[in-house]
Amino acid sequence: MFHQNLPVLRAVRTPWNKGRIVGQKRPLLPQHVWSIRVRLELAERLRDLALFNLAIDSKLRGCDLVRLKPNDLVVGRTVRDRVTILQRKTSLPVRFEVAEHTRKSILAWIATPRMDAAEYLFPSRMRSSPHLSTRQYARIVLDWVSSIGLDPSAYGTHSMRRTKAALIYRKTGNLRAVQLLLGHTKMDSTVRYLGIEIEDALAIAESVEL
Repeated sequence: MFHQNLPVLRAVRTPWNKGRIVGQKRPLLPQHVWSIRVRLELAERLRDLALFNLAIDSKLRGCDLVRLKPNDLVVGRTVRDRVTILQRKTSLPVRFEVAEHTRKSILAWIATPRMDAAEYLFPSRMRSSPHLSTRQYARIVLDWVSSIGLDPSAYGTHSMRRTKAALIYRKTGNLRAVQLLLGHTKMDSTVRYLGIEIEDALAIAESVEL
C-alpha cells in the first residue's frame, strides 16, 4: 500500500513585534519636554518631576538612572551642578550637568517623608527591589508621553537619554561633545544612536567655510 508523506504541521507564532514600532525610539522635542514638566508640576508629582528632569539632564541609561543614590548628587542641602558616575554597561565614568530647575525638583523630592533614610534616589514600592526597576521606569515614561497625546509605541526610556543629546547635536553639530556626554567609547556608536544620515553630515560640512 502506498503511503503519502504529509508535511509536518507546526504552530505559527505571531512575531513579537507585529504591529509595533521598533528600532530607535524618538527623542522628545522641546515642546514635549515643557508639556510633560508642566503637567507633573501642576499635579505635584514630586518623584516623577525629579525623575523626568534628571533623566533629561543626565542622559543616562535607565539601568544607571534608577540606581542613583542621594549622595551621588546631594551634598548637605545642595545638589551638585555636575555629577560623575560609573556606567554599568562600560564600567567607564560619565559626567553630566544638573540644571537649576532639576536641582530644585530633586531637593523638593528628597525633602518628602518617603525619602527619610532612603538608600536610593528613586526607591521602589515593590519589596523585591530597593529602587525602581528599569521595567517600572519604562512604564512611567510611557505614562508621561501618553499624557500629552504622543504615541507610546514610538517612545521609550532611550527617548529620555536621546532628547538633550539630539538637541545639542542639532544646535552645534559637535559629535565629539555628544559622544562624551553619552559616555560612548566609539564615535560610530554615537552616529548610530543619533540616527545621523549623510545629509546631516553634508549640511554640517557646507556650513563650514575655509
